[in-house]
Amino acid sequence: MKLKKGDTVQVLSGNDKGKKGEILSVDPKAGKIVVKDVNIRKKATKPRKAGETGGIIASEHAINSSKVAVVCPKCEKATRVGYKIDGDKKVRVCKSCGAELK
Repeated sequence: MKLKKGDTVQVLSGNDKGKKGEILSVDPKAGKIVVKDVNIRKKATKPRKAGETGGIIASEHAINSSKVAVVCPKCEKATRVGYKIDGDKKVRVCKSCGAELK
């Protein structure tokens, strides 16, 4: 998987198309990611303990990693990710402008 936690991504399809956000978690085995403020679902909860409040809680849920593209910090575009060998390191690069991704 070419996506990492902390990357800024743009959603390419679905109800949240066009939104940008930071990746909060990655599940490479399932091919899913959780993006901040994307795919928000609401759940009603009851108070379970004394003093606890119930109500409607909104939380981010996972989306398929194929529905997002990394936003390049240099050209500010949603782009594909390529790799370049730099000495003995493998570095991720922007396919549009060739800038190095963190």
